[in-house]
Amino acid sequence: MRKNLLTLLAFMAAPTVLPAQSFDDLAVLDILPGWRTDAGTHIAAMRITLSPGWITYWRAPGDAGIPPQFAFTGSAAITAIQPHWPTPQVVDGKDMLSIGYYDSVVFPLTIDAAAGAGDLSVSGALAIGVCDEICIPVTLEFDAALPIGGTPDPVILAALDTQALTATQANVGTVTCAIDPIDDGLRVTTQIAVARAGTSEFVVIETGDPSVWVSEADVARDGATLRATVDMVHPSGGPFALDRSGVRVTIFGGERAIDIQGCSAG
Repeated sequence: MRKNLLTLLAFMAAPTVLPAQSFDDLAVLDILPGWRTDAGTHIAAMRITLSPGWITYWRAPGDAGIPPQFAFTGSAAITAIQPHWPTPQVVDGKDMLSIGYYDSVVFPLTIDAAAGAGDLSVSGALAIGVCDEICIPVTLEFDAALPIGGTPDPVILAALDTQALTATQANVGTVTCAIDPIDDGLRVTTQIAVARAGTSEFVVIETGDPSVWVSEADVARDGATLRATVDMVHPSGGPFALDRSGVRVTIFGGERAIDIQGCSAG
């Protein structure tokens, strides 16, 4: 388990992120301008096209990898931009686990703007890691217009449709987290009242604090209760205060995932 932590730290110590043009078409980003909803929200998307066989990562990338980091600027009328996460693939190799997207991925964006806003523009940068036999950090810059018109884009709609189900949509019941101190952090055991998601189930637990390393979950099921246990290691090297409301649990099974926000004392 600690070997995985060392692997991740070594990867994060890779050279400074390099500009995308250094790698030709290894990773190409384009903005799908999308459409304006009746409520005034604009729906757009970032589409990443990778060279065949390459992978880029989900927000929790597995044993090694770089989670996407979004940086946005744009029209003064824009008040918030929320990226959405299509359900990734979980690839359990011989040496390490990867959670991400092969060949391409579309990240839908919900863009909130001031009432009555006209055409918008959005710019910024997306930092990602791309891997095949080697791993390369890449920064992709963008600058695009978002006209007030437009019609629903089937590519964006398809990406939105692959998002994880919410706890409500999946009929999730009680979710608890039992916390026990260990020498270098915490052991957290989550119990979830939820129907089986597939023949095999895989669980990812996040803290909301990117500085906290979280191990791969040990998963077991007892009827309608799914149990997942992880170790969490804080940079301080000892037990730390964990905000249960910030714990995020994702259950993978079958073709869909379930996204659960927060847990109560167990």
